[in-house]
Amino acid sequence: MSDSIDFHFTDYDPYDFANRRHIGPSPAEMEAMLKVIGYPSLDALIDATVPSSIRQQKPLAWGAALTEREALDRLRETANRNQVLTSLIGQGYYGTVTPPVIQRNILENPAWYTAYTPYQPEISQGRLEALLNFQTMICDLTGLDVANASLLDEATAAAEAMALCQRQAKNKATAFFVDQNCHPQTIALIETRAAPLGWSVIVGDPETDLDPVDVFGAIFQYPGTHGQVRDFSGLIARLHQTGAVAAIAADLLALTLLKSPGEMDADIAIGTTQRFGVPVGYGGPHAAYMAVKDAHKRAMPGRLVGVSVDARGNRAYRLALQTREQHIRREKATSNICTAQVLLAVMASMYGVFHGPDGLKAIAQQVHKKAVLMAKGLERLGYTIEPDGFFDTLTVEVGHMQALILRAAVAEGVNLRKVGTTKIGMSLDERTRPATLEAVWRAFGGAFKVADFTADYRLPSALLRKSAYMTHPIFHMNRAESEMTRYIRRLSDRDLALDRAMIPLGSCTMKLNATAEMLPITWPEFSDIHPFVPADQALGYKEMIDDLSDKLCQVTGYDAFSMQPNSGAQGEYAGLLTIRNYHMANNEPHRTVCLIPTSAHGTNPASAQMAGMKVVPVKAMENGDVDLDDFRVKAEQHAANLSCCMITYPSTHGVFEETVRQICEITHTHGGQVYLDGANMNAMVGLSRPGDIGSDVSHLNLHKTFCIPHGGGGPGMGPIGVKAHLAEHLPGHPQSDGRDGAVSAAPFGSPSILPISWSYCLMMGGEGLTQATKVAILNANYIAARLKGAYDVLYKSEAGRVAHECIIDTRPLNPAAGVTVDDVAKRLIDCGFHAPTMSFPVAGTLMIEPTESETKAELDRFCDAMLAIREEARAIEEGRMDKTNNPLKNAPHTVADLVGEWDRPYSREQACYPPGAFRVDKYWSPVNRVDNVYGDRNLICSCPLMEDYAEAAE
Repeated sequence: MSDSIDFHFTDYDPYDFANRRHIGPSPAEMEAMLKVIGYPSLDALIDATVPSSIRQQKPLAWGAALTEREALDRLRETANRNQVLTSLIGQGYYGTVTPPVIQRNILENPAWYTAYTPYQPEISQGRLEALLNFQTMICDLTGLDVANASLLDEATAAAEAMALCQRQAKNKATAFFVDQNCHPQTIALIETRAAPLGWSVIVGDPETDLDPVDVFGAIFQYPGTHGQVRDFSGLIARLHQTGAVAAIAADLLALTLLKSPGEMDADIAIGTTQRFGVPVGYGGPHAAYMAVKDAHKRAMPGRLVGVSVDARGNRAYRLALQTREQHIRREKATSNICTAQVLLAVMASMYGVFHGPDGLKAIAQQVHKKAVLMAKGLERLGYTIEPDGFFDTLTVEVGHMQALILRAAVAEGVNLRKVGTTKIGMSLDERTRPATLEAVWRAFGGAFKVADFTADYRLPSALLRKSAYMTHPIFHMNRAESEMTRYIRRLSDRDLALDRAMIPLGSCTMKLNATAEMLPITWPEFSDIHPFVPADQALGYKEMIDDLSDKLCQVTGYDAFSMQPNSGAQGEYAGLLTIRNYHMANNEPHRTVCLIPTSAHGTNPASAQMAGMKVVPVKAMENGDVDLDDFRVKAEQHAANLSCCMITYPSTHGVFEETVRQICEITHTHGGQVYLDGANMNAMVGLSRPGDIGSDVSHLNLHKTFCIPHGGGGPGMGPIGVKAHLAEHLPGHPQSDGRDGAVSAAPFGSPSILPISWSYCLMMGGEGLTQATKVAILNANYIAARLKGAYDVLYKSEAGRVAHECIIDTRPLNPAAGVTVDDVAKRLIDCGFHAPTMSFPVAGTLMIEPTESETKAELDRFCDAMLAIREEARAIEEGRMDKTNNPLKNAPHTVADLVGEWDRPYSREQACYPPGAFRVDKYWSPVNRVDNVYGDRNLICSCPLMEDYAEAAE
């Protein structure tokens, strides 16, 4: 080679995407943004924003950040430490086949998994239709009138059913009856939830131990955890005679063959939709369901999708009866469950659409057939099978052979369930193959072939279902894969998710969910592990959970973590229970007062009420900070009974309050504990640690700060971190450590999505996580600076800075122009954006959180849109635009507005292509503005036929 050629190797790694994955702005863009804000460097901005008194002393350090290839190799090595055996353990978790068209086009599709909760219905019509399908399917199978759009898991749904029974009962009883044939995790969680509220739980045989006079309600398992199939009609009738309420925990697949809960006159049905195409995933996430009689619909927890009309009278979907939600009702809320499991509910609903009623029935018949064949083989070997009538679950008396048979089954690649000391249980499912039956027979000492037996029905004939279900045309569409793919695509095209545009929601942290982080969740080694397998079969999960917990301890300054809570709201509740347990252990059960600033998240007072605490509000000052004087007075006033305070940091107003250490000190002085809401942790990672500034416990929203996607309203994870003195009081679980206090159905909540957060930490490293926090603060301050003069930023620090989010005041637009915060939100849809958080924590304002993921170009596009909206409002103020017939009042505009008559005093171009909107790739809202009042007055919460809809519209 010629000496004249200047040839050298660079250090650039084309496969290291760290700087292009989570950090949106380039270094040059950051420099330009800092000039707009007025700071010479990013560190100078951070020094002016984050008080020195709370800055952590040591940087996060756990080795160099891994490249994507290195991280995925690490995940693969970890996954390989899990053993994937065929599980027949059952107990509410079953093998299921996820149709590939659903796996690829929903579970693995960012159009579905990056969407936000559908509070803006116009840009959520696809998800809302899928959830309406879900509700319809649940109502049909359970035989009840109204179903919600999902809950967290079956055990949580059972606890919510207990609370609903208590609210709706017509007697004054304080006890709740639980069928001893309920799943153990369900019983455990009901007991956890009942204790702080002063309700007693009676667990026993419904036939001998239930006295309806003594209880406000009861719950029965159908089929029972050990396989029992029985008619509860008589027991339910007796409960109703005393004013009590009846709930049934029902297996949806079994209901295709069995008499429905509604036909037994049950008031409530709950359960899981896991076996409708959702992998077991070591326990979750899965969508639970709840259905109720019409009389209970307004008291039912969870979200409810309803049918309404838009401004042109066309059908439109929306969340109905939103005033029931806990962030509105606060301590008067009936539940703190703001997180549903939307992504998983969508999967289950599509499973129903994909198979239809005939397909579901055929699957159920095949499952029952396998169970009958299994029973016949075991009976030939001389074993006694219980019960006589069953759907999919058998219990076998084996005496002293229990341990030997269980080990032999594992050697055959099958996990069976240990029942007591002399019995073995097994649940057959959709994935069970003939080879599985033969392997189990070998473990029991038989050498049979499936062909040696003929199946018959062993379901009680009196309980065979005769009623129709899933009759709506949506469940009878052409299920060719081409049509299914197109249907899923049509629905996703109606939504605006993070894969299309920034979702600048304050307090919700809609940041990038990197593709490399999402890949492992569908690996069989993570997705096909039953939550109750022997510990030595889940060593990969243990390694991941332990290492992630260690990293979260370093991030937060806490000493221990529990991964059990599977939502942020549930994390709040679990944290408060931990504090309650601590006071109980110290013989101070009277400590029940919880101080909560009026600016706190709405879930805070709801969680405190559920934990049996008395909420005492603390004033907020005009600048949004906690009123320290009022806090001190309230703490002193309630010192004898002070349990804790709940604060959010940075504050709900998007500011690092200087007095946070004093708040913690005052609380501790009076014997209380400090609960710091971790919703805003995205502004703290690497810069400040809650455990260092005086907090005792926090929950972290892994679905926010640590990149688990929002999924349209779930899944989520809300693990709690605690200081050492609280560690022994963290939630227990009967299936893992044998302790009380379970808050989720599975020991680790929804662990199959933990690879996302773990790989995020691995690929970012401590330095990368810190940089992400700094850029999140940079992006928020850049937006505040660019909008200065057009809108007031309500809350700033003494240095004039905001944290990772800012609240802009749109209230001045109303008196002069008649423009509301709703009008601004809907106009942003025309610009191709999801609106920021509306009217929280201050009515009539917008709380904007851009996150570190957004590039300068996207931030500028958003700012251009907001500035243009301000100019449209100015035109109304100055009389250049009509006050009632203008782009803001008529937003959003649809593609249909481009054709036909146009009688508005502004152009179609101004209507449909405002600043910020893309010309070629514009997002079109599928409906005009939705009429919320109409939807609540004419409540339709299942798929309507056209004639039904026409009647409601009259």
